[in-house]
Amino acid sequence: MTTENTQRKIGLISLGCAKNLVDAEIVLGDAKLHGYELTTETDEADVVLVNTCGFIDPAKEESIGAILEAHRRRLHGAKAGQKLVVGGCLSQRYAADLAVQLPEVDAFMGLDEIKGAGAFFDRLLDDSREEPLVEVSRRAAYIPDYDTPRVRLTASHTAYVKIAEGCNHPCSFCVIPRMRGRHRSRTIESVLKEVEGLVASGVKEINLISQDTTYYGMDLWEEKAGPRQPVDAARGPGLPALLDALSTIPGEFWIRLLYTHPAHWSDDMIAAIARNPKVVRYVDMPLQHIHDTMLDSMRRETDSGHIERLIGRMRAGIPGLTIRTTFIVGFPGETEEHFSTLLDFITRTRFERLGVFAYSREEESRAAKLPGQIHGGTKKRRQREAMLAQQVIAAEHAESQVGSELTVLADTVSLGRTQGDAPDVDCRVHFTTPVKAGEFHRVRITGTRGYDLEADPL
Repeated sequence: MTTENTQRKIGLISLGCAKNLVDAEIVLGDAKLHGYELTTETDEADVVLVNTCGFIDPAKEESIGAILEAHRRRLHGAKAGQKLVVGGCLSQRYAADLAVQLPEVDAFMGLDEIKGAGAFFDRLLDDSREEPLVEVSRRAAYIPDYDTPRVRLTASHTAYVKIAEGCNHPCSFCVIPRMRGRHRSRTIESVLKEVEGLVASGVKEINLISQDTTYYGMDLWEEKAGPRQPVDAARGPGLPALLDALSTIPGEFWIRLLYTHPAHWSDDMIAAIARNPKVVRYVDMPLQHIHDTMLDSMRRETDSGHIERLIGRMRAGIPGLTIRTTFIVGFPGETEEHFSTLLDFITRTRFERLGVFAYSREEESRAAKLPGQIHGGTKKRRQREAMLAQQVIAAEHAESQVGSELTVLADTVSLGRTQGDAPDVDCRVHFTTPVKAGEFHRVRITGTRGYDLEADPL
């Protein structure tokens, strides 16, 4: 560890998804090895990193706003000589353009560069250059390992574990493969060692993440079999084998699956969840639409029949399952008939957790060039109608839990979550009396607060 930078501090503004949060933790981990100290007061920082999201227009706008606000703050009382760095997906995708359009920024760092963040910050602070420092790999290829230094930004009892990076799916509305590269999996041994360390440190909830967790391991089978051979789940270790391995770790903790894709679910995966009690009965599976015309246009690699049969098999094979999904409305060419089919599907299927997004036209995506772009007002109306339908379903689901006894993980002394609630995105349980944070508690559900529940600790 170097010593000359002991007094240097780094401030972080991290935006976007949990996958981006893990990247920020890796940045801070490497910076710490180089003597940097994390500060929550950005005015005190020598370096302020804005870790951006570049997925859809609202996220890009939020990122640009955060960059400009960080610059404004350093003009009004921030530490002298403070450097402003932009990282994350927006930097990976647009660094060359942003270096011209945002002269306020001192440096741009790509997704692969996070593993060398400390040295990057050293160069920036020790160099008197006038032009921005730009280091962005042309093709992202990095994947963390179990011993990659990280400074965790989540509560001490919950953690995100990135089991793979990149994406091989051809979804026409998405440009993530352009930013994050092709799918690449970690080994089971690597993930197992990381989770063992987290559980030993007191973590009670392991959230497995990647662009598509259900594709985990398939890239390794393709390498062994050759690119022209079909992928066969029986040929090598995949997500079922990973869940089995993680479930052997001693201790009381939850394993949660996030970001799964309907194209790669199998009966083996359903059985793996059912036979491993540490794997919570919760599945995050964005479906995006149900009408076959829309699914085909979105290039989702599934059809409505596959989706409906899969949901039936999942609910039959995993008793007590909570399914969280998301849909896109206002996709190019979506007619009122297509939307009505989606609305009917939502009403019939009664998802326990559901979100609806208005389509965002992403440049460089296939969908951006499609005919039949939908008016913004129509998108918002359809989004509102779908969410109103879901509000009724969610309220009825919450009411159905009144009187039951559940195990809840306490995030604070007054708030917790059930197995059916992922951090930050789902519902909460309000305790009627304080409990110990960061621990599991048995409770009796006594009432509801909209989507949330009220509970008496037992």
